[in-house]
Amino acid sequence: MIPLFSTRQVRETDELAIKQLEFPDIVLMENAAIQVFNIITKVYGDITKAGFICGKGNNGGDGFAVARHFANAGASISLIYLGNEDEMSDNCKINFRIIKKLAEENDDITIKKFGSLKDVNLLANSEIIIDAMLGSGAKGELKEPYKEIVESLNKLKSQKIAVDIPTGLDADTGYGETIFKADCTVTLGELKKGLFINYGYANCGKIFKGEIGVDQFYYNKHEVNDFLIEPEDVFDFLPQKKKQSHKYSAGKVLTIAGSGNFPGAAALSAKSALKVGAGSSVLAFPKSIRKFIYKKLSEVVVHTYYDHGKEYLSESNVDELNDKIKWADVVAIGPGIGREELTQNAVLKILADRKCNKFIIDADAIFALSSKRFEKINLENFVLTPHQAEFANLLGISTDKLKKDLFTYGKNFSMDTGAFLVLKGAPTIIFTPGGDNLVNTTGNPGMAKFGTGDVLTGVLAGISAQQKEIEKAIICGVYLHSLAADLLVKNFTEYTFTAEDIIKNLPKTFKFLRDSFA
Repeated sequence: MIPLFSTRQVRETDELAIKQLEFPDIVLMENAAIQVFNIITKVYGDITKAGFICGKGNNGGDGFAVARHFANAGASISLIYLGNEDEMSDNCKINFRIIKKLAEENDDITIKKFGSLKDVNLLANSEIIIDAMLGSGAKGELKEPYKEIVESLNKLKSQKIAVDIPTGLDADTGYGETIFKADCTVTLGELKKGLFINYGYANCGKIFKGEIGVDQFYYNKHEVNDFLIEPEDVFDFLPQKKKQSHKYSAGKVLTIAGSGNFPGAAALSAKSALKVGAGSSVLAFPKSIRKFIYKKLSEVVVHTYYDHGKEYLSESNVDELNDKIKWADVVAIGPGIGREELTQNAVLKILADRKCNKFIIDADAIFALSSKRFEKINLENFVLTPHQAEFANLLGISTDKLKKDLFTYGKNFSMDTGAFLVLKGAPTIIFTPGGDNLVNTTGNPGMAKFGTGDVLTGVLAGISAQQKEIEKAIICGVYLHSLAADLLVKNFTEYTFTAEDIIKNLPKTFKFLRDSFA
């Protein structure tokens, strides 16, 4: 796992280096500038024309110092700065004065104080534009002129690079209303969690860590609960197949899914459970929709019926499902079952009875728990898989309010209920009852299609039936599900693959992961 830090933790470590180690802060800034310069040139090669826009704090100081390194390397520099010199932080002022003196001797350095929005045109012909306006300590919506500057910069065709964090993005929550859209972000000191979630995921581009000279030992002193999932973790957590296993000892999955309106979701989930190694997969669905389900089911998925003439699950069906629920190692419930009131009541009863120790709760089954009804159910060690809108509805808040503090809401829900929360999105985040937040590092926009969530439900159920530790199972499931989609992109595009294609690609995905560590 790769740890993600808060801005407070990074700032405290920097202050520790300055005070306890007597590390001059101007040296930290110079180290940062050298790292940014080296990373940019490694990624983009030799730059002949570089544009900069710098603020008056230490982030601006980083920008001025980076501009100096590009000028020394022979690049033509166009630089806009905001505010007056006497408003700049001490180290920012030092680096500003250096680049200003260089400009007096070098006609290829143009420096202009921001006066109006038309000044942004000074950067329009730059190969790269480097954002050093506001650092990771900035919070809240951008004020003018920053807001209009960012909007104008985002329209330019140059490659855009953010120093430490894109202006407008909250480094802790990943939220922001107007954000500099970077193609590349060089974050300084340590990885900040807001870069990888929410709007950070969409606006940071490729993320690189720039070392500033502080030993990793000092960052490691902080207690960290936020992590990026690495492929090594997934490989280590894969369930091991025993030589003497049989179809029932290899994991038994019961999927309660499907209705007259949504028969396809049920088949996707049930088939996925088998594709990830479960020994047996049984699909329970209304008898009255069997002709629609049969067309979509694999011959190796066993089915069982319920209902009394209705095309959906109702309370009267619960008793006839109990034996199968007890039989299963894992029960997946929700894909396509619909939102009839009788269905919701049936879901609540099944979950409350807890006749199986592991449940994967998705889609319409999550809806049954909304409006705080989940508070009446013991969800300990169950897995919920909502997307953000479903999770906001579950909590009774707006999606926008959720986005403003995603980690806190997810963490509190999981710790309060004892449930594992798999919050689907770009990226998907796993919240554990122990208080850890695990960010998935695979996936692509092609997954935003009908059925991919149903496949994830089956994948999670299938691996959970084989792996005793739920947390390890869902880490594997989330990562491999998205990795299967990533591997599809190599031969297809994000436009063309479907949920069925992800299922078919799961065997190759397992082999790819295993071969990567052979």
